[in-house]
Amino acid sequence: MKRILSILAAGLLAALAAASCHRPTVIPDDELALIFRDAYLSNAYANDARARRDSLRIYEPLFARYGYTAADVEHTIGTFSRRKSARLSDVVERAIDLLEEEGLRYEGEVAVLDTIDRVAQRTFTRTLLADSLLRVSSPADTARTRLVFDVEPGEYRVAYRYEIDSLDANGRSMRSEFWLENERGARSSVYYQTLRPGRPERFRRTFNADSTHRRLHIDLLRFTAPPRRPSIRFSDIEVIRIPPAAQAVDSLYLLQLNVRIFADEFLRAAAADSL
Repeated sequence: MKRILSILAAGLLAALAAASCHRPTVIPDDELALIFRDAYLSNAYANDARARRDSLRIYEPLFARYGYTAADVEHTIGTFSRRKSARLSDVVERAIDLLEEEGLRYEGEVAVLDTIDRVAQRTFTRTLLADSLLRVSSPADTARTRLVFDVEPGEYRVAYRYEIDSLDANGRSMRSEFWLENERGARSSVYYQTLRPGRPERFRRTFNADSTHRRLHIDLLRFTAPPRRPSIRFSDIEVIRIPPAAQAVDSLYLLQLNVRIFADEFLRAAAADSL
């Protein structure tokens, strides 16, 4: 592993995009070691996932996570030849230690745990609805509680709070209904939630849509008996979509600059230069 990381560090300058419009920053050694570690993990992930070699655009967001750019990393490595009290090999050694620590912790799964797939999913998670308050004080108000969303494959997380106050006259004859509509217009993944009077309640539910689904239906308030005067408040209503990991990673690749640190061609170039 030491030789691998040494080659990676040697090839870094060839892999970084030199263009930058700001004055480069010298990255502290401890943070540079973390960047080396994460770059190695990202490359291991790409190899494990059999990612296309022309799509490894995953390192610019890695730098941004630490608040740096590719130009900062390039500049920092270039300064080692002028810094008498610092050695690049010490940073590589620290990166090796960090990898070994995580390897012991996760027993060989470090390359796929909380790396590019989770970062990509967080990046492309979208809020479809965020509503702070919805009051229902008459049966006619229920028209505002019916929500419909076109869906793509992925997770759809629905959450809200509700409170039925003492003016409500429906007892336990109210509920929420949820379902996914498939391409034939039929319901699937149907779920019912009884709304209970009393203290405020919190609801959360995840629906998994695939390519056969077309819409997600959310009916916050339905009556299971002839409706009487309702008095209920819905708050903190949220509907978010989380894309599948593979789709999110592909989207992240397409978004980023063509910065491909530690890809095989750079390792070969670095190895050739060291001969």
